[in-house]
Amino acid sequence: MQTCLRPGRFIDSDHPAVIEFAERWRGASREPTSQAVALYLAVRDEVRYNPYAFSLDAQTLKASHALAAGESYCVPKANLLAACARHCGIPARIGLADVRNHLSTPRLLELLRSEVFAMHGYTELYLDGRWVKATPAFNEALCRVFKVAPLEFDGMHDSVFHPYNDKGERYMEYLHDHGQFEDLPEQLFFGHLRGCYPHLFEAGALQLSGDMQREASVID
Repeated sequence: MQTCLRPGRFIDSDHPAVIEFAERWRGASREPTSQAVALYLAVRDEVRYNPYAFSLDAQTLKASHALAAGESYCVPKANLLAACARHCGIPARIGLADVRNHLSTPRLLELLRSEVFAMHGYTELYLDGRWVKATPAFNEALCRVFKVAPLEFDGMHDSVFHPYNDKGERYMEYLHDHGQFEDLPEQLFFGHLRGCYPHLFEAGALQLSGDMQREASVID
């Protein structure tokens, strides 16, 4: 359990920016569950979700990088929640799973050449004697555009993606869980992505820019 409290390369809970963010948003309560919920909401909404922030530069996977950029995708945001929790004395780790996203944007689907989003990141927090899943990926404003309820977290129940949106349409489907890790497994992460999206790893191919929330607004 101690390894899930110490700083890691990507879950860099000792970074000054992470410490400042955690202290700002942990709330007045010293009760771990209350702090975990407060931190979850802060990571979910204060760091905007944007999948076009993905990069082959491993430095961009760090919790501190998500804060510096002000926007990121699921994996660095999951690292950030884990880092904040560790700073507050809550054991935390990152989980990785493949999901099928039924409500993406045409441009993102064209880029990936697939509906499968490999290596989706989530956080696991150790609260009241057990591990609980938390998914701080999609910020509230983005959820409004896609007409899905933002994921809530109460510290007692797993917070995972909804299978359907507000219209009853398929939203997210979990395909495969790769497990949970004390820090992001860089080789497994990039190796699996290379197998799923080899075209993105061709020389000079990955030049991402865009804003998923703006794209979805135009579609809507």
